[in-house]
Amino acid sequence: QVQLVESGGGLVQAGASLRLSCAASGRTFSSYGMGWFRQAPGKEREFVAAISGSGRSTFYEDSVKGRFSISRDNAKNTLSLQMNSLKPEDTAVYYCAAGATFIPGKSLHDYDHWGQGTQVTVSS
Repeated sequence: QVQLVESGGGLVQAGASLRLSCAASGRTFSSYGMGWFRQAPGKEREFVAAISGSGRSTFYEDSVKGRFSISRDNAKNTLSLQMNSLKPEDTAVYYCAAGATFIPGKSLHDYDHWGQGTQVTVSS
């Protein structure tokens, strides 16, 4: 079992930055890929970014490329998402997820553990 706890959400203005964190426990952290997803009201949960178990490979959804950066600290069992140049359309609940494999996918089905989510609201 893996336990995931997100933090760092909040209310910011457009153009601002936020850093989300996810603390993981319960399984060897470096053995599995991790991802961030988000869900806006009335919409399906969607992929944002992912990172391999080693941290050497990263993947991004097109709309966040160049603005968001995913990273992990395997010594501290933490996952982070640095979000810059935030836009109102980034408003959503953000979830961290633990992948079933070392190289993560972009589908919800590639992840077998989820955090409770943290709200990010970007005002215009």
